[in-house]
Amino acid sequence: MLFDKVLIANRGEIALRVLRACKELGIKTVAVYSQADKDLMHVKLADESVCIGPNASTNSYLNIPAIISAMEITDSVAVHPGYGFLAENADFAEQVHKSGFTFIGPDADTIRLMGDKVCAIEAMKKAGVPTVPGSDGALPENDPQRCLDIAARIGYPIIIKAAAGGGGRGMRVVHTEAALINSINLTRSEAQSCFGDGTVYMEKFLQNPRHVEVQVMSDGQGNAVHLYDRDCSLQRRHQKVLEEAPAPHLDEEARQAVFASCVKACIDIGYRGAGTFEFLYEDGSYYFIEMNTRIQVEHPVTEMITGIDLIKEQVRVCSGLPLSITQDDVQVRGHAFECRINAEDPDTFMPSPGTISAFHAPGGLGVRVDSHIYSGYKVPPYYDSMIAKVITHARDRSAALTRMRVALDELIIDGIKTNIPLQNDLVRDGAFGEGGVNIHYLEKKLQLK
Repeated sequence: MLFDKVLIANRGEIALRVLRACKELGIKTVAVYSQADKDLMHVKLADESVCIGPNASTNSYLNIPAIISAMEITDSVAVHPGYGFLAENADFAEQVHKSGFTFIGPDADTIRLMGDKVCAIEAMKKAGVPTVPGSDGALPENDPQRCLDIAARIGYPIIIKAAAGGGGRGMRVVHTEAALINSINLTRSEAQSCFGDGTVYMEKFLQNPRHVEVQVMSDGQGNAVHLYDRDCSLQRRHQKVLEEAPAPHLDEEARQAVFASCVKACIDIGYRGAGTFEFLYEDGSYYFIEMNTRIQVEHPVTEMITGIDLIKEQVRVCSGLPLSITQDDVQVRGHAFECRINAEDPDTFMPSPGTISAFHAPGGLGVRVDSHIYSGYKVPPYYDSMIAKVITHARDRSAALTRMRVALDELIIDGIKTNIPLQNDLVRDGAFGEGGVNIHYLEKKLQLK
């Protein structure tokens, strides 16, 4: 049976996206918001709304007691965390469960398992998911010779990573034996400071990989499906800028094998909800890097090519219902792109908060805009700078890319600076137009400007 009332523990476009899915399912919604977000669109549209604190995230969207209290006073039965904030916080998921509510996502133990990169890699190896050659566990703290021996076996360059890291933090590339031990110590210190866990491990550093990820959905009852892949290689400082689905120019045999291994891994670990397996792809081979135990920012491109509403399916399986789809139901139709629109200076990438004086969203066949903004909306300086996502879909990659160029030309956001000029440049870039650029391409392109 579906939930009666869901509290949305997030803000911005993803909160609005979840609200719409819940409304289509006939589920009542509760919006929580900080003082700075009282005018957000989903707050206006929700059945109920509760202010949970001041502007800073630590006092509002990261305030677990305040969110639990909001669930109690509104008689909510479940909470959808969206992405970011508390979406992959095992302690939050555990507290929600202990308080008698349902967390729309995997259980706390699964989040902890996949949040620890060392444990996650071990679990993936057991399931047959291909992984990057590495240290096969945490690096010893007081055995520099052992670390040197591991690096020699893997082969330079290698990368040192924090087991609890993420978002591009807690990692360091090492090219020579002379720099290894100092790099390990620096990364360990940074990991302890940033994540409260100094555990680090070592992997082969791939020179020119692509970032390819596999979307999965699993009900925790022995049923799981993959929903094909996405290419998210256009990144700046490890942050994704533009995504597409399906990923172009991949080895098809390797692709099908990795799909099957991801589905098996979900069943093996009893995974429940939406999830994404992230890989580096180079020379026809996949290498697992992490699993995101939540819905992704870029989920719309998968929805566009499969016709499956991932948020609704996520809510359904977390309410205890079995998957409503089988693998045969998941068919790729055409191609899709997503451009992330950020409130930032396109030259310096500095955030650009302020009042939007005019907003016009593009439209037409195969064009979708996920956004919470409107004319007169004030973009606050306290949160992530992403304010919209423009998604296009067409019969093939070329047509979808052409449709994106037209959509971006129609998009108007006045009053603040945005990265629309950068996105316009990218969708007209020759190498990107051919498909298959690597994760370093955008950084190098920006350096040449």
